[in-house]
Amino acid sequence: MTAATPAGEVSTAGGFNRRLAVLLAMAMFVLVVDTSLMNVSISAVVHDLGTTVSGVQSAIALEALVSAAFILIGSRVGDFIGRRRAYVLGLVGYGIGAIAMTLAQSLTAIIVFWALIGGLGASLLLPAMQSLIHGNFEGAAQKRVYALVGAAAAIAAAVGPLLGGFITTFLSWRVGFLLEAVIIVVVLSGIKLVRDAPYTGPRELDIVGAVLSVVGMGGVVLGVLVWQEGGELVGVLLALGAGALAALAFWLRRRKRARKPTLIDPGLFSSKPFRLGISGQMLQQIALGGMMIALPIYLQMVFEYNALQAGLSLAPLSLSMFGMALLAGRRAGKRRPSNIILIGFVLATIGVAGLLPIVPRADSGWYLVIPLVLAGCGLGLLVSQLNNYTLSPISQQEVSEAAGVNSAGGSFGLSFGLAFAGAIMLATLSITFTALADNSSVLSPSEKEQVAQALEQDAEVMSNTQLDELLVSQPPEVRQEIIRINTEARPIALQVALLVPLIAGVLGSVTALRMRRQPDPRPSSSVEGVALG
Repeated sequence: MTAATPAGEVSTAGGFNRRLAVLLAMAMFVLVVDTSLMNVSISAVVHDLGTTVSGVQSAIALEALVSAAFILIGSRVGDFIGRRRAYVLGLVGYGIGAIAMTLAQSLTAIIVFWALIGGLGASLLLPAMQSLIHGNFEGAAQKRVYALVGAAAAIAAAVGPLLGGFITTFLSWRVGFLLEAVIIVVVLSGIKLVRDAPYTGPRELDIVGAVLSVVGMGGVVLGVLVWQEGGELVGVLLALGAGALAALAFWLRRRKRARKPTLIDPGLFSSKPFRLGISGQMLQQIALGGMMIALPIYLQMVFEYNALQAGLSLAPLSLSMFGMALLAGRRAGKRRPSNIILIGFVLATIGVAGLLPIVPRADSGWYLVIPLVLAGCGLGLLVSQLNNYTLSPISQQEVSEAAGVNSAGGSFGLSFGLAFAGAIMLATLSITFTALADNSSVLSPSEKEQVAQALEQDAEVMSNTQLDELLVSQPPEVRQEIIRINTEARPIALQVALLVPLIAGVLGSVTALRMRRQPDPRPSSSVEGVALG
């Protein structure tokens, strides 16, 4: 018993502390449900804060980016300051983000507190949680905890859109984030149950590698976000990001040759299954990120659905993904993981492709059910196999580090998918709206010029109701013509945005075919308990 563990509440490594296991699962539930709540609440947040769809979308992408860019550093911070302390700081950071969402009166507050501080909290929380599970449980008890935490994540992903939609529609999106903060307080109340997992490795930090990783991932995604907002220096940011990632690869190899500690071991990438697995993980998350931003905007801005209706419409995607992941995990048997991964990417690609002709013709979410079920089943197959495929060839000593790299790659893919799909959607909207306006026989030349200037400065996806309110001072025929153009332009923009997950699915299928040409990695006991990656 340690000084920090009260009598009767001992968290022995060999035993199973049910209360601690439940608290860890609650922390994971909040992490996963958070983004679902934000996605289905886009229109409500835009309305309440008087902001824009692109602004909220940028905040969602930025939160994922911060988590991805700092997760490798977050793991090292936990090594230095203690995993228990990093766990607490991560929960506090996430709690600050949730409370800020409850009280926010502007988009700036969301970006600073939810996206930046909350993202940093997530980057500390995930690696610390994995280390603490290893340090507080052993053997069968450890597997039970990982199963419970994994189940909490899966359930949050499945019910998140429905739960978030219900709370936002009948209460408020602010209440949803307040409930997150309450759960985090409950989790923190049990911190004395947690025994720290001391780090015994080298204490030297690869500062240059850390900086290059943040600049690399950050430069690429921020470049896309700046392009979306019509800012300058887009090319500079993209080049800076790409250059930093290339420099990181060179730096890690050089530092390893000098036998100095590295941010990540470049030797991990000598395993071809690991490289292919990381690529598959990233492409899966790009596809998911593209759908997560395009579909909620489509449902809330085109159909003018409230949060609950949007959540119900997205339920076929989330529930089929959840169900298929469970089914495939139990029934995969001796089937080749690479074959299951290939089927997963193919199904996801077919599902997204099925959405493209439906988008301009549908007048309700019911039209999306079959394509969403297909895409969800495909993603579920990928969820069931990619982690194990990627990490199985890694040794016991390196599996924790490899899981961190895997998690960082997936988070980067998610943030890139969110950012790029949103950016290309707005760019297409601007081009299409301008072209339709130029071809209009109703709008005068001066009105066409006004439309072009407005779109160049700030292109936005708007519902017809919002647009009608903005045009109230215009003549009826002009108002009707602009609404007609908006009605025609939005589906085209959303179709182009869906090309992001479609292309990711095609590239993922090609990656899976390359996996099939490799011997399947043997399932390894070292992979047990790295599902958090």
